[in-house]
Amino acid sequence: MPLEVFSAASLRRALVIKLRHHGDVLLATPVISMLQRIAPQCEVDALVYADTAPMLDGHPALAQLHLIDRNWKRQGLRRQSAAEWRLIQALRSRHYDLVVHLSVHTRGAWLVRLLRPRWSVAPKFRTGFWAKSFTHLYPAQSDPLRHTVETNLDSLRVLGMEPAAADKRVIMVPGAAAEARVAALLAAHGLAAGGFIHVHPASRWAFKCWPAERVAALCDALAAKGWPIVLSSAPDASEKALIAEVAAARARNAGAPAPTIDLCGQLSLKELAALTARARLFVGVDSAPMHIAAAMGTPVVAIFGPSGDQEWGPWDHVHRGHVVVASNTHPCRPCGMAGCNDSKISDCLTTLPVAQVLAACEELLCA
Repeated sequence: MPLEVFSAASLRRALVIKLRHHGDVLLATPVISMLQRIAPQCEVDALVYADTAPMLDGHPALAQLHLIDRNWKRQGLRRQSAAEWRLIQALRSRHYDLVVHLSVHTRGAWLVRLLRPRWSVAPKFRTGFWAKSFTHLYPAQSDPLRHTVETNLDSLRVLGMEPAAADKRVIMVPGAAAEARVAALLAAHGLAAGGFIHVHPASRWAFKCWPAERVAALCDALAAKGWPIVLSSAPDASEKALIAEVAAARARNAGAPAPTIDLCGQLSLKELAALTARARLFVGVDSAPMHIAAAMGTPVVAIFGPSGDQEWGPWDHVHRGHVVVASNTHPCRPCGMAGCNDSKISDCLTTLPVAQVLAACEELLCA
């Protein structure tokens, strides 16, 4: 592609593409915010998977949200082709000046060639077709020593745009309906905003989870200090099973003097955001709910195992203070593997002491 000097003042429409998981999409929101600030005349759209849409829906800087439904593949070739064609037509009708592709998904290269924007950005990935599809390439999709938010913003730095501190805020908007439902749920249980601890111990990847009996012991210790506990998880059967194990372990213990509210599988992502925004403290593992809690401004205790906390830790652009808890006795972490030797069991998590996590909770509760 011919290289034309980038001009933010020339932008009329831009498209940000993030075809990844929920947390990845949420951590891309600063790119949308920064584009709108630097080029206020520009309409900024986004393209994501349909199941991750709640992470961006309602973002104040977003003009249009385009979706790819993963279920298209299950509807037969004819219906899938028709859906893909409608998407291409909708994107073409926007006449984008800039496309920012924030992953190494091959679809981004094909879309840039079809949409033919003046400028296009993507991570350095491979030579040939990929590299020749874009006008600008930034260093990498990910960096183990650099937070994902900063790496995403590198896509704009390579164009000559330097983010301000305010641009780095991660934004999620729960919306009025989610706020109202959560307010009603908390009122029904007699809980006030700031008067409970939100514990979300589950992840779609079991090797990121802390053992149920240790989660139970932590909940008991916090409840003994008078804190009501609100438990949550996704509707997924494996996540609900983990919460059931936590409840069973707590039942075997002496019992907790403070109430426990189980909202396992009952909340949408928007409602989860509304809930965690009202919590005094969030405790969870490396997962989308942890990123949501940080985005909502709730103090976070994040339990990390094999994944890298420098890259994926709770993002805090104003340094309010979150605490990452990880093993001090496993020099092999973060290994980035799906458990030890990809066994789906992470020794750095199964041995992580309750006292270490409790100390982190007490530190933030006293702040």
